[in-house]
Amino acid sequence: MTLILNNQDIRDLITIGEVIDVLEFAYKELAKGRGALRRRSDTIVTSDTVPDAIYSLKSMDGVAPSLGVSAIRLNSDIITHPRVGENIRRVKIPAAPGERYTGLVLLFSTETGEPLAIFPDGEIQPMRVAGTTALAAKFLAKKGSRSVALIGTGWQAQAQLRAIDTIHNIADYRVYSTQKENRDRFAMEWSERLGIQIRPCDTTVEAVRHADIVLLATNSIEHVAHEDWLEDGMHISSIKSPEISAEVINKCDVAVCHVPHGRPTLQFGKDAKLPDTDGLDVDSLARQIGLEDMPTLADIVSGKSPGRTSDDQKTCFLNILGLGYQFAAVGSILYKKARDAGIGNEIPTEWLTQVEVP
Repeated sequence: MTLILNNQDIRDLITIGEVIDVLEFAYKELAKGRGALRRRSDTIVTSDTVPDAIYSLKSMDGVAPSLGVSAIRLNSDIITHPRVGENIRRVKIPAAPGERYTGLVLLFSTETGEPLAIFPDGEIQPMRVAGTTALAAKFLAKKGSRSVALIGTGWQAQAQLRAIDTIHNIADYRVYSTQKENRDRFAMEWSERLGIQIRPCDTTVEAVRHADIVLLATNSIEHVAHEDWLEDGMHISSIKSPEISAEVINKCDVAVCHVPHGRPTLQFGKDAKLPDTDGLDVDSLARQIGLEDMPTLADIVSGKSPGRTSDDQKTCFLNILGLGYQFAAVGSILYKKARDAGIGNEIPTEWLTQVEVP
């Protein structure tokens, strides 16, 4: 039987700590060659239904044989690029019936090839991004880090907040968003949820001053971080390339990337295009920072590269392109826990397999 799970099932079954643990194992296996992945692919055309929007079909996949699974993540998105506050943003439109989004993960067995589970990516996505950021902070932030500046207040920022406290014992949280109502609401809501005090800040400079860790978690497609933010001992991370410029990265003593390529494979239909901003010029960024030669997270986690070697170093982690491999790793623990707990709905695997040779 193939298991069908929903986002509430995922919330009930796995914790951010479990996500970080399985990702650490998976990256060590990847460094040993015990894993394989394909670069993300985006196919983009103009939208016929939403003005000034594009339609994007996105896929990424990976195989984690040590965990017995492979996975492919698929997104079918209507995307707009409005200017909000100081920056141009990337905003998905919930255009599916019931004002919903479409993102799916298909999990397969590497032993039999059969489909094990199908589930939405809405809960897994922020957890795997934040878990990856937190895992990098384990090796790149200085020991005893106590203060965090969070730039952004959306769903990615929420996950980043939950993840970082599993790695470092944070006592001082600050948050900044370009919209005052958002940062005030976020600070109040998450202070209550987590039982910690989060301070909303009126400027990014106020938020990042003397912070041990700076977490960029925005949907901006223009640069957010500035060179004059950097202080000795600071660790800064981004979740997409537009947030951080080459000047900031090159000022860091240690810079680590998630993977040594900054953009997905892109295919465009007639008249379809992305906004023309410096933040989206990933090829130029890659050349300026030497992305291809930069140590990866797998190198740091496995000990192939040293990471931080002193408390006064400035470090940077570029979590700028996701991997289907991450969904395989997290999917492996999700599937096991769901089976053990008897959670989810089942459909006959025969519906999704065939006797004919494909």
